[in-house]
Amino acid sequence: MSDAPEILILNGPNLNMLGVREPALYGHETLADIEAMCRERAGALGLTVDFQQSNFEGELVTLIQRARDSAAGIIINPAAYTHTSVAIHDALKLADLPVIELHLSNPHQREAFRHTSYVTTVARGTIAGFGSHGYLLALDAMSGLLERDG
Repeated sequence: MSDAPEILILNGPNLNMLGVREPALYGHETLADIEAMCRERAGALGLTVDFQQSNFEGELVTLIQRARDSAAGIIINPAAYTHTSVAIHDALKLADLPVIELHLSNPHQREAFRHTSYVTTVARGTIAGFGSHGYLLALDAMSGLLERDG
């Protein structure tokens, strides 16, 4: 068993379709490609990752609740639930862990309904618009938060 802090990287609905879904907007990498990139970066940072994806809001809430006892922080790409889920907001608040909100695209450059996030108010920061590279930026930021907060 590793003593390295574990980061829950949580991916919301339709992200399992990356590489197929609107590649001009979301890129050509698959979620498996992104997971591999994250595991490599996490190892270099002295972290481990629990990389999860679900299309179901309740399952995402359950994973967040479990993280309260097992993770040092949460990186979440809530996808469409960003704009609709009070349940995910409440679970993240309850988890009492550092949270980084992540988006492949920049929601503020898209449709007006995507400009509202229920996650932002419980996140330490948001990374958006950098495609799959945003996951690596989020891991770097989380590592810095954990070092600073001790």
